[in-house]
Amino acid sequence: MTRVFPAPGPPTSSAAPALPGFSPTPEAAPAPARQQSLDDLGTPLSEVTFVVVDCETTGGSPGADAITEIGACKLRGGELLGRFETLVNPGVPIPPMITVLTGITEAMVMPAPRIAEVLPAFLEFAGDAVIVGHNVRFDASFIDAALVAHGYPRLANRRVDTVAIARRLVRDEVPNLRLHTLARHFRTTVEPNHRAYADAAATAEVLHSLLERAAAFGVLGLDDLLALPSMRAHPSAAKLALTAKLPRAPGVYVMRDRAGRVLYVGKATNLRARVRSYFSGDTRRKVPQLLREVAAIDHRVCASAFEAEIREARLIRELEPRFNRRGKTWRRYAYLKITDERFPRLAVTRTPPPGADGLGPFHSSGGAHLVREAIESALPLRRCTARIAKSAAITAGAPCTPAQLGVATCPCHNQIDDDDYTAIVDRLRDALGGSPDALCAPLAQRMHHLAGAERFEEAAATRDRLAALVRAVGRQRQLRSLRAVARLVLDTAHGRIEIRHGAVVLDDMTVAEGAPPDPLRAPAREEADELLTVARWLERNAHAVRLVHADGELASTWPRADGYGVDGR
Repeated sequence: MTRVFPAPGPPTSSAAPALPGFSPTPEAAPAPARQQSLDDLGTPLSEVTFVVVDCETTGGSPGADAITEIGACKLRGGELLGRFETLVNPGVPIPPMITVLTGITEAMVMPAPRIAEVLPAFLEFAGDAVIVGHNVRFDASFIDAALVAHGYPRLANRRVDTVAIARRLVRDEVPNLRLHTLARHFRTTVEPNHRAYADAAATAEVLHSLLERAAAFGVLGLDDLLALPSMRAHPSAAKLALTAKLPRAPGVYVMRDRAGRVLYVGKATNLRARVRSYFSGDTRRKVPQLLREVAAIDHRVCASAFEAEIREARLIRELEPRFNRRGKTWRRYAYLKITDERFPRLAVTRTPPPGADGLGPFHSSGGAHLVREAIESALPLRRCTARIAKSAAITAGAPCTPAQLGVATCPCHNQIDDDDYTAIVDRLRDALGGSPDALCAPLAQRMHHLAGAERFEEAAATRDRLAALVRAVGRQRQLRSLRAVARLVLDTAHGRIEIRHGAVVLDDMTVAEGAPPDPLRAPAREEADELLTVARWLERNAHAVRLVHADGELASTWPRADGYGVDGR
């Protein structure tokens, strides 16, 4: 006979007040009252509904054996909300060994309902609660097998295994992790006896005892509990308590050592989940040393992930944390510039070129060299580095190797005069400042020619150069267009955003005043990160923002990589 015991109403709870500003002891901001849902992984454990379940079966194989008894109890906030208990007629003989173990005989299950009659009542009882079990995979596998056999989908509920949690929290305190051992260790009022409901009730008490232990590691929400089995194995797991009050909101966080020195600055769409991930799935080599030194974690909640990214970039530039690497890439930025000499050539430099005579920034000198090779493949620019006096006559003689191969002019040996070479450089300047077709079209033609001649490796190399060139020119146009707008105001889902010459205006961070930057000049290394962040954000969210005000024109003709047969992303 199936017995379902109804539950009383859920307990009430209150939210803690928020602390304004950048705080070392953050609290969650008060939210308007709403119906809690398990879709919200940040649900406090006191508000999560658990259904602790146990099954007795005729054997250990879900495919070949069947359920003989199901017992479950529904709990929330430590309060028993309901009970589910029933014997099940398995439709097959019960092995004598199982009868000895559980005390369930064939005579007991003969008048019991079949599993097809039990499943609807169990599904209604479980609802969308979190399923808990001691070795929950075993019990859930039998229930799933029965559901599939009778045309139901498998259980979609989130699952918590008390074995996995106990392994992380009390493994050194008990000889083994069997339910009987843990029940004795925690002195549960119910003794497990291999009957479904008794074992489920004992598991529920074990769960509550484990949750009390887990609270010391900052496990206060459902997401924390689900991640606990992989976190506790970390050697610095005791410092999980530092994350106990981090909110589940976008923002920036600052890790400090005992002396208050900043070790690391990061951003997150979910501060709590991101910082706690350092204790589980983060395999970067620097993380263990970072966690050994960290003694405090400050944070600031932001209105959006975009604001968090801007604040992160500025804080990294200002504080220069020892463990940050990504935010310091601007130190390695490289640029292409047209040299200032009688017969200009392309050179890779670490400083932004003046005016429009260049391209960049590139994240590395390798990227700059690749684009230089692309441009030199499209235009016969001088490649040799010999110095040529501005007024001296050009010496006749053997040309340099690129000129002998026919891929470059060689003015140093009287192959081309000043006027003809100036015309080539003017074509380059026009391509960098206007349409890139003068560079991209020859490369695309060469790529298709090589592919048609089945010289596939050379065609692939040309394709890569063309794609790199398209990306570089597109990025430069993007940054120039953004910097040319003196003031840009946008309405977004997270509020209003103001951007001045590519710099985001934040309430507590002022934008440097002074002469507006020359939009044709490549951005300085220290401002490039924020410019690129703003440009990427605008490109991704153009469909979701509303233009309120713009001083200038925010538009340009982007070079389309697909028009040349390459991927320019």
